[in-house]
Amino acid sequence: MESCNWVLKYVSILLIFFPSLHFSTSETLTPSLVDRVITDTKVLHRNFTAISEFRTINRKFLGNCSSSNPFFSVKITPNSSLSDDGFVTVTVTGVSKPSDSDWVAMISPSNSDVGTCILKEFLYLQTGDTAKLPLLCHYPIKAQYMKNDPNYLSCKNKECKKYQNGTCVTSTCSGSIQFHVVNIRSDIEFVFFSDGFLKPCIVGRSTLLKFANPKSPLYGHLSSIDSSATSMRLTWVSGGKEPQQIQYANGKTVTSTVSTFSQADMCSSVLPSPAKDFGWHDPGYIHSAVMTGLAPSSKFSYRYGSNSVGWSKQIMFKTPPVGGSNEVRFIAFGDMGKTPLDASEEHYIQPGALSVIKAIANDVDSKYINSIFHIGDISYATGFLAEWEFFFQLINPVASRIPYMTAIGNHERDYVGSGSLYITPDSGGECGVPYETYFPMPTSAKDKPWYSIEQGSVHFTVISTEHDWSKKSEQYQWMQKDMASVNRQKTPWLIFTGHRSMYTSSHTFLYSGDKFIDTVEPLLFQNKVDLALFGHTHNYERTCSVLQHECKALPKKDKNGVDTYDGRNYSAPVQLVIGMAGFTLDTFSTNDKSWSLKRISEFGYLRVYATRNVLNAEFVVANTTQVKDSFRITK
Repeated sequence: MESCNWVLKYVSILLIFFPSLHFSTSETLTPSLVDRVITDTKVLHRNFTAISEFRTINRKFLGNCSSSNPFFSVKITPNSSLSDDGFVTVTVTGVSKPSDSDWVAMISPSNSDVGTCILKEFLYLQTGDTAKLPLLCHYPIKAQYMKNDPNYLSCKNKECKKYQNGTCVTSTCSGSIQFHVVNIRSDIEFVFFSDGFLKPCIVGRSTLLKFANPKSPLYGHLSSIDSSATSMRLTWVSGGKEPQQIQYANGKTVTSTVSTFSQADMCSSVLPSPAKDFGWHDPGYIHSAVMTGLAPSSKFSYRYGSNSVGWSKQIMFKTPPVGGSNEVRFIAFGDMGKTPLDASEEHYIQPGALSVIKAIANDVDSKYINSIFHIGDISYATGFLAEWEFFFQLINPVASRIPYMTAIGNHERDYVGSGSLYITPDSGGECGVPYETYFPMPTSAKDKPWYSIEQGSVHFTVISTEHDWSKKSEQYQWMQKDMASVNRQKTPWLIFTGHRSMYTSSHTFLYSGDKFIDTVEPLLFQNKVDLALFGHTHNYERTCSVLQHECKALPKKDKNGVDTYDGRNYSAPVQLVIGMAGFTLDTFSTNDKSWSLKRISEFGYLRVYATRNVLNAEFVVANTTQVKDSFRITK
């Protein structure tokens, strides 16, 4: 009866938000009817989830194959305590008949129930799973098929298990695969399944593995707190709840403030969200402290931690240029997420993230980059909280050395009934809580993730497209006031950033660009915004100087063939979509837009160098570091 009530409530929600779904209230809620309801909303699911077999690994009845094979075992190398970041080898022995449907899951915490759990198909609808029986009571962190070992299916590693009269009568096969593991604090075990992701059968499991130091201070990332460039915030994660310290600048010390969030802080609806339920993972404790007394555009060293939990390595970082100084070099992108360093399946994989962050790290080493702006769709954890840790590990070589500034996106904030502008479950129930805890930007208050900051010759206005930006909203009033107050003698360039774009030539679900244009674009024009940067659409696109869908001015080629916009005779903002940093790329429509000048569907990032008179921008393709588009705006 209870599950029937769940169904009735969910279908009621669908009727409220999707009135096009028609069926009679006299119809019985049979499986076929439920299938119809799910299928009718499939277009919505495809917008915010990845449909794959691995996405269905939750809340299915599991078979038990463990008693059928007495020779089977799962061994881990090394079998000692786990380091903070490394690879382990999972070796499966005693397999009587290798199959391409054999797989291994990494489960954490190790006491997660990997046995049969109560069937609640409807609890999994929010992830877009339309399977009849949406598997595990706790979602695997990651999983791999054993066939990733090229010798597994051919049984190249054969071992005799039983002899009779000197003749082998029972032989088995073995295979090994590698998993990348980072310190997520809780114990880990590896579980071997047969019969694929759709009809899994538990064969056996490893012994549990513990991390050598669950309290290790990890994943320190920097951010600016103001435009003076004399203070820098460092935020890191640890299993230790007692305050820790940053030791920096040859003798200075500052103590951290400590925060965390719980399962109760996650958003949910009639149906429990992934963050509230099977995707939850304890975040440990988030430490944050501000280093003061620094000089702009200067290098300093630091380490963080404590004598009781251990210390990070010594790291060199550089402060950005003070607002109002002559120049700044920054990198910008959106929609990056993370790429696994092994051959694992995960609930959400962004294939371009690894190549992009590696190319950015090389630029930070050699191009004197001052800061990074990641404008929304940060980790794509979307309610599977352990995936934040893998994202931090990915960006750490960059984010620990220069300010990593962020804007919030739909996959951090949006959730039904949470106050987000868009009524979708895109955050998986996170509703901005992990994002704002992990990335404390210089905002005025919680859940008001808009701010401005100045670096060198640029004033950055950073907004949330996921919160109300209508004319009577608090955010609109703030935008109006912030941009009107910019001293263009001090910072001649005004750059406006947010996640969802005003203009795109791609087909985008739930596109609200026209309303965004009607409401917010006039502010950009009135305040002479030079450049607007957006993500959300997963490609690169550059416009003319555009206003109300019309080109007000076109760039001219300079002597080197570079498109040059005349900012001295201001006509309208130049707008860029730069959501090509990791997520699977979007294609462009075949209908050419008059305002669209350059369209590239490749993984990469935007690199900008702004002096007081010229802003130079380049789109860099990550795999080759080739500059595929470049333009200038002059003052």
